[in-house]
Amino acid sequence: MLILFSYMLIGLLIGRFQPLHLGHIEAIKFALQELSTLVIVVGSAQISYELRNPFTAGERIKMIRNTLIHIDEIDVRNILIIPVPDTNIHALWTHNLDLLVPPYDVVFTNDPFTIALFQQRQKKIIQPTLFKRQKFSGTQIRENMIKKENWKDLVHFETAKVIEEINGIERLNLLWKKYNEKHQ
Repeated sequence: MLILFSYMLIGLLIGRFQPLHLGHIEAIKFALQELSTLVIVVGSAQISYELRNPFTAGERIKMIRNTLIHIDEIDVRNILIIPVPDTNIHALWTHNLDLLVPPYDVVFTNDPFTIALFQQRQKKIIQPTLFKRQKFSGTQIRENMIKKENWKDLVHFETAKVIEEINGIERLNLLWKKYNEKHQ
């Protein structure tokens, strides 16, 4: 009897997803081309209600899940979404992450610091092509929300829906006001 073993490739895609945008979706599609399972790591999971990190980990997970189930090319059965908090000791962050996610073969990231941390551990890194980075940036999208400029064209309809359900625009405006009061 011949038994065939097929190698199951598991990868991590790390991001803060503040919010999930169309560039993230392209990176997810890119990663899934080579993998049997993609673990989407929602980084800085403990941080929310800040100007740079306005959304909670749960809200970001909801954005990701609700969006991905509506994209035909993505099979959510092959995706895990796991929140991972930061640590105060950067060199330990990847070790802490290993306690929270299944064993993995490759890391998808474009963040230079994250790349350096995983390279120190000899992990395989793949940098997904950044999809229209000037346009699809969480920072830019949050700024557009505050300035009442177009942001909905930069995210999937389902992501915008979650942001509206949680009053994300109002939250960002309150955070912007608080920031300005503090820095005047």
